[in-house]
This record gives sequence, structure tokens and C-alpha cells, in this order.
Amino acid sequence: MDGSTSGFYSEANCDLADLRALVEQPVDPGSVPNALEVRSNIPVYDAATLAKHFSEPDLRRELLAEWAHILHSSAGVFAIRNAQPDLDAIDQATAAYEGIIAREKETLEAADHFAAAGSNDRIWNSLQKLAETAPEVYVRYFASPAIDAASEAWLGPNYQMTAQINLVHPGGKAQRMHRDYHLGFQTAELSATYPAHVHDLSPLMTLQGGLAHCDVPIASGSTKLLPFSQMYRPGYAAWRRDDYQAYFEENFAQLPLQKGDAVFFNPALFHAAGDNTTKDVHRMVNLFQVSSAFGRSLENVNRRRMCEAVYDALALAWNDKTMSEAELDAVLGSTAEGYPFPTNLDTDPPVGGLAPKSQKELMKDAILAGSDKSEFVAILDDLAARQSA
Repeated sequence: MDGSTSGFYSEANCDLADLRALVEQPVDPGSVPNALEVRSNIPVYDAATLAKHFSEPDLRRELLAEWAHILHSSAGVFAIRNAQPDLDAIDQATAAYEGIIAREKETLEAADHFAAAGSNDRIWNSLQKLAETAPEVYVRYFASPAIDAASEAWLGPNYQMTAQINLVHPGGKAQRMHRDYHLGFQTAELSATYPAHVHDLSPLMTLQGGLAHCDVPIASGSTKLLPFSQMYRPGYAAWRRDDYQAYFEENFAQLPLQKGDAVFFNPALFHAAGDNTTKDVHRMVNLFQVSSAFGRSLENVNRRRMCEAVYDALALAWNDKTMSEAELDAVLGSTAEGYPFPTNLDTDPPVGGLAPKSQKELMKDAILAGSDKSEFVAILDDLAARQSA
């Protein structure tokens, strides 16, 4: 079901045959003229042969259009060999990240909701942490025209880079197939409340990628990918279903990567990290979630000050029963921050779900609980402390 009738997607109304019709097609080699090869239905490029495409405007536009077509209307994923050819910079970054992991194990509680404790190590906001820990290494590491071009191909100029290190040790288990940020980080119930056209919008706001810090053979759990699945419009509603999970496990593709290689994919692509069945490969990949510059409001609004300013009046109206819950929700929607991201996932991890509670949720909880303003201010103080980077 495409949502065109009701305007919303329903898990129950999704049809696996519609997904099959999309993913059981080959990549047209003529649509990827700059690719080195198409492997397992995934276009593979070599950054070393694309130097002119990164620097000459007409060739750059041609390449970016090719990559955008892949991400939107073709495989949904492509790989770049030698995306960062400075392997010494990668090794120095790896050493810096290993130091960060060791320090954080002493000071932070594990906050990775994507894997079982002990099977991996994750660094949230590895971007800023590398810049502050080893600025010279950071400069060399991100001096990658390939990463820049891939990000611009999907998001345009002025994109916002974020990154998270994932280090998966031997024996680390595979992830369950899923989609990613934004709607992929919502519960099934919350995702279903967003109109169908927002399901189309969500993947246009983010590019998912990863840079290999070591050689990543398939046995170490390189990412399992289902080419063309990003084109399946109800996928945010469908991916949790057992039949979709089973189909993915029977049909996914994997690519081995070498140190310095990168892979980029539409966040709506069905994917999952694989099992690390090796005895000696500690799979380290820096995961990129690059965001559109357009994911911002027109004006800077101090929503904390607004929340504090109206709290007593709003609580009084609710307690006096002069306001319905629908009216309460309407005021909260105009006043408080309803989205919990961006945040500091070291100190504000999701509890009992895929996302932490938002300012809006906390404000409603406080009003329903009958908290006074001083108690609510303390809640906001605690939230601000958790979210600060």
C-alpha cells in the first residue's frame, strides 16, 4: 500500500510483493559510467581515478548527479575505494579513538542501544572528539574530496557532518535489519503518526556512510545491504515485520572493504551490520550521518524560556479543567521542543526506546504529574545538562 488513499502508512497493509518488484532488478551499467565496477548490485568507484571530477566544476556536477541518481532511484548505495588514501592519518585517528574509548570506559556508562554490552565499543560524536583530541590528525583525516563530494551529492552544499565510531570485536553479533535516522529512530507507533509524504522526506534529509579504519572482510561483518529497498515507500512501517526481516536475510548483499574505503547509502535502505565471525578482526568503522542544512527553523527561538514563561498558566488551565488534552497538546506543540535530537548520546541516551524524551514530553509529564514550576525548572536544568556537548 503506497499511502495514497489514507495519507498514512500501516504496517498491516504493507505487501512484500511490492518490495520484491523493486529489489529484484539489476543496476543499469549505463547509469553509472564513472563506476569502476558493479559488484553484488552495488556500484563501486575508485577515488584515485576521480580527481578531476572532484575539482573541475562540470565533471563534478556530472559525478554528483550520478551519485544522487544511485541514492534516490537506483541501488541506493555505492562504495568508494581509497576515499581517504592517507592511511597514516587513519591509523593516527584510530589510535586517538582507542584512547577516547579507554577514557570513556572509566567515566561513562555504556550508552549504545544498537548492540549488546561488551560486543562493541561506540564513540558518540567522534567528529568533535577527534577535533579536540588531535586537531592535526582531524585536519588530515577529513581532507577527503571523496567524502565531501558524496555528502554534497545527496544534501547539497553546507551539509552538517556528524560521525560515530563503531568498533565491533570478534564474536560481535549482527544487527536486526532496519532503516536509519530520522524515521528509523522512531518507534513503530510514532512513525505511523507521520503522513506518508514525510516518509518520503525523511531520507532526503540525511546521508548514511562509513569509512573503514581497517580491512573489513565479509566474515568480520561488513554491512548487509538490500539494493533498491530505499525506493519502497512504506518501508519505515514495514521493516519490523518478520516476513520482511526474513526476505532481507535471504537476499542481502555485502562488500568487503579495505582500510580507507567508504560506503554511502540512503538511510531508507534496508541494512544491518553483520556478524563478526573472525577471531582477530576488530572491525572499526567511522559511521557518518550527514544532515541537510535545511533541517533548521527560520528563527532562533528560546524554547526553554518560553516553557518557563507559560508553565504556571498552562498548569493552572489544566488543573482547573478549563483545557482539554487536545488543547494542552496544541499549546505544547507551539511552545516546547518536540524533537529530542540533536543531543549528547553519551549523557542523554535513549531509555526504553530509540530516542530520549524530548522537552515537550517532559513538560507534559510534569503538568500531568502536578509538578510546580520549581520542579519543572529542575527537570529542564537536568535535560540541558544531559544534552550539552
